Amino acid sequence: MKTIKDKGMVIEMDNCVVMDDGIKIRFDVYRPAKEGRYPAIITYGPYSKGMHFSQSYGLFWKRIKEAYPEILEGTSGKYMNWETVDPEKWVPEGYAVVKVDSRGTGRSEGVIDNCSDREVQDFYNCIEHVATLPWSDGKIPGLGISYYAIILWAVAAKCPPHLRDIIPFEGGFRLLS
Repeated sequence: MKTIKDKGMVIEMDNCVVMDDGIKIRFDVYRPAKEGRYPAIITYGPYSKGMHFSQSYGLFWKRIKEAYPEILEGTSGKYMNWETVDPEKWVPEGYAVVKVDSRGTGRSEGVIDNCSDREVQDFYNCIEHVATLPWSDGKIPGLGISYYAIILWAVAAKCPPHLRDIIPFEGGFRLLS
């Protein structure tokens, strides 16, 4: 794990949680630099937590900045990824942001298995793990667009004890099992 401080945030990169089958799932945490316990907005998906929006979808990034310049008000945009939250917007409001690379994607081990029961269980395990971290207040809201919303609906159906709220948009839902 690598820890840096930037823009009033403590950023912990490549945290690890081990799944029941031994696979290591990696996640980044962005949290207030001020000591305390915070709710953690979690996203879980396949689009690499470490890849900036402009690297993965350069044309869309350019179009969004031109059409909606207000998107960068109050943020450098440095930590923006495809379909996830911008930590520079949420951390100053008293939230931590947790971005998880799903199994077999980004920095996580294993073989990708999108929208599977295994993936839903991994997400469930990640939610419950984050709730135990020393800076977490145990309240874990989930947020996601498109794929991130789809998997969020699926994990919410399993009722993880620490998942408090979900904010899915532009994502369908189907019960996996």
